[in-house]
Amino acid sequence: MTSHSAVLERCPPAPPEPAVRHADLRAALRDSSSVGLALFPLGIAFGMLVVHSGLAWWWATVFTTFIYAGSLEFLLVGLVLVATPLAQVALTALLVNFRHVFYALSFPLHRVTGRFGKAYSTFALTDEAYAASTSESARSWTGRRIVWLQVLCQVYWAGGATAGALVGTVLPFELAGLDFALTALFVVLAVDAFRERRDIPTPVLALVCALVAMALFPQQLLPVAFGLFTAALLLVRLVARKGSARA
Repeated sequence: MTSHSAVLERCPPAPPEPAVRHADLRAALRDSSSVGLALFPLGIAFGMLVVHSGLAWWWATVFTTFIYAGSLEFLLVGLVLVATPLAQVALTALLVNFRHVFYALSFPLHRVTGRFGKAYSTFALTDEAYAASTSESARSWTGRRIVWLQVLCQVYWAGGATAGALVGTVLPFELAGLDFALTALFVVLAVDAFRERRDIPTPVLALVCALVAMALFPQQLLPVAFGLFTAALLLVRLVARKGSARA
């Protein structure tokens, strides 16, 4: 009969906790590097927009630290300048970020431990963090790695915004083209998702919905395209379930 000490000798010792934390941080740095290449210049564009709109440079840091809502922050600058009522600001925030309700259905929040970790992970649930943490390669990620990814994404965004605001106080002109970084970022995320899953019908369906919306409702292209795409995905899901039930 094998003794308890012999079993312990054969079992490799668990890595120390600091080593695990550093490994998760290094992995998160690799995971967020491509996203950071787009978030940082986009943050610069936002920071310059804040300054050139007449606000103090530090408002860029405040927005990106305590609001951290991407496209909503661009809209919020204009809403602040015209002293929009809080009820209208709240409604705008709800409409712009309503997609996060659906993100929460599949975001791996259950892996994150601790009340503070769960609270921050919920607060920092952005499009980029969702796309990275729900990919096929992220199924084995720990909760700490997911939180580190979200922290780094906010650092890229807030750091870029602060740098852009400080530069904007010196440069009297605006740099055109930096706002395209957001479009480029989503293109990169879409390409990465396609490389992992090789799902050709889904992007083709999205393209068809966009073309239909462009032809029929050019002034409301984005919401109509999103609505058509969502309805089409639900229909495809329903047909697939019926097919599997018959089989």
